[in-house]
Amino acid sequence: MSEFTTRPEILGTVGVVTSTHWIASAVGMSLLEKGGNAFDAAVATGFVLQVLEPHLNGPGGDMPAIIYSAKTKKVEVICAQGPAPAGATIEHYTREGIKIIPGDGLLATVIPGAFDGWMLMLRDYGRMSVRDVLEPAIHYLEHGHPTLPRVSATIKGLADFFEKEWPTSHATWLPGGKAPEAESLFCNPVLADTWKRVIAEAESVSGREAQIEKARDAFYRGFVAEAIDDYLRTAEVMDASGTKHKGVLTADDMAGWQATIEEPATYDYHGWTVAKQQPWGQGPVLLQSLALLKGFDIAAMDPCGADFVHTVVEAMKLAYADREVYYGDPNFSTVPLDTLLSDAYNDERRKLIGKTASMDLLPGKLPGFEAQYDTTMDMLNGMEQGAVYEPTMSHLTEKRGDTVHIDVIDKEGNMVSVTPSGGWLQSSPIVPGLGFCLNSRAQMFWLKEGLPTSLKPGMRPRTTLTPSLALFEGRPTLSFGTPGGDQQDQWQLSFFLRYVHHRQNLQAAIDMPLFHTMHFPGSFYPRTREPGNVMIEKNIGEAVLAELAARGHKLAPAEPWTVGRLTAARRDENGLMRAAATPRLMQAYAIGR
Repeated sequence: MSEFTTRPEILGTVGVVTSTHWIASAVGMSLLEKGGNAFDAAVATGFVLQVLEPHLNGPGGDMPAIIYSAKTKKVEVICAQGPAPAGATIEHYTREGIKIIPGDGLLATVIPGAFDGWMLMLRDYGRMSVRDVLEPAIHYLEHGHPTLPRVSATIKGLADFFEKEWPTSHATWLPGGKAPEAESLFCNPVLADTWKRVIAEAESVSGREAQIEKARDAFYRGFVAEAIDDYLRTAEVMDASGTKHKGVLTADDMAGWQATIEEPATYDYHGWTVAKQQPWGQGPVLLQSLALLKGFDIAAMDPCGADFVHTVVEAMKLAYADREVYYGDPNFSTVPLDTLLSDAYNDERRKLIGKTASMDLLPGKLPGFEAQYDTTMDMLNGMEQGAVYEPTMSHLTEKRGDTVHIDVIDKEGNMVSVTPSGGWLQSSPIVPGLGFCLNSRAQMFWLKEGLPTSLKPGMRPRTTLTPSLALFEGRPTLSFGTPGGDQQDQWQLSFFLRYVHHRQNLQAAIDMPLFHTMHFPGSFYPRTREPGNVMIEKNIGEAVLAELAARGHKLAPAEPWTVGRLTAARRDENGLMRAAATPRLMQAYAIGR
């Protein structure tokens, strides 16, 4: 008899799609059925998620994707993380009275990257048209979609603020002055008109690729950029700093930027090669954690036992500490990633993992980086403590945004792992005439010189968005990811270790109790930390919780089935595909046949 799981592990030979919303997964599968490939399906799924989960992502947001093309035989990263505008300088923000970039409003806005990333994926790897991938989103924008309970709660919680401070958001999210109730049908006709105008401009020329280029121009050098520029020239809005500020993004910033294709960062672990984005994002912390854990017998540990949780948590504390000192946009600073992933470095670092919980933030101090280390630690040690993280679950505030995730594999062997985010309805006011708002990703910069994440024009913020793709014995096999801000690589790490060492069923690995630490500084305003803290689902068991507490961990037990939003997909060597999605929030769904 097979082991019980909350949902079946989906099996199929035509294709699989798994995402953080059932409708989006169904839309992605429908494009595969219509002859699209994994890239076409991912793009359409992404645009629909902007409609269904507007509190988690939107057209003004950003996204990194890790992909495998069966045609080119390459694993690559699509970087659609927009950089800081030309006017985003430490001097300007300091003159505005800002010490930490707020998590909302207009000062926190970088160039919106998601649309260009989706169009780049469609152009270079897909085979369908701009109309094909936008029409499903337009359908739900015009005819309505069932409002998620968390969307309703988020809008209701911000209703007074929107009415007083962000009237364009009030008009969009509370039509007629009333917030949508859970499960009521909600429409956004203004955004529908924006996408229909993009399609019209795209179809003013012939040829699929030419149309995609026209769509990119419409967004970044046409009417969308013009509307954003017109609004930001005069808008001055309230943000989390408690005062009103103007933004610095201009049409010129948007016109001069495009998404890029890059090589991934990789690490080999027990026959697997895990691919992440380069350290302009936090993704390599998962690789660093694997480098540390390679020296432990994880397979001998109970995957829900105290030894496993303790060892993984302590490894993540060390990896994330290094993130704070060394990670940043490699176009602006040197990131010693080869050293951070080396055996010699991790053999020494591994000695710091003891039998009890560490309360200290312990990055490594590398030769040649001493000044950077000292500057970072002086700043962090002077900051207040107390956890503030980008929330995903009900135990965290509903007024902050989060993220979505998509995994797609098709019968040709193409694979997509993508984590869109930003531009959520809480981030900034709706831009008049467009039906969407901008992002707040600039909050991940520091307003202090001498750091790899010091605010500079043209620099990418060190995003927490971090999709994963893994090869087994050189063959692209596994796509996985989750929303969750700083927790994304923590939940993915637990899933991957359990799957590699203990499980052959994606759903069973996803269903296991999850945990994360808030020991290191959060990436989101106001950037605080809680040393030694571990949030863990109670169904891990009382004995495990007691043992972890005895080892010194400061536990924050969470209700069962409330932590993490993992999805995953796999392609076996014989072409059989598998997919799974978390039951948490009762929203994510895997589809395939």
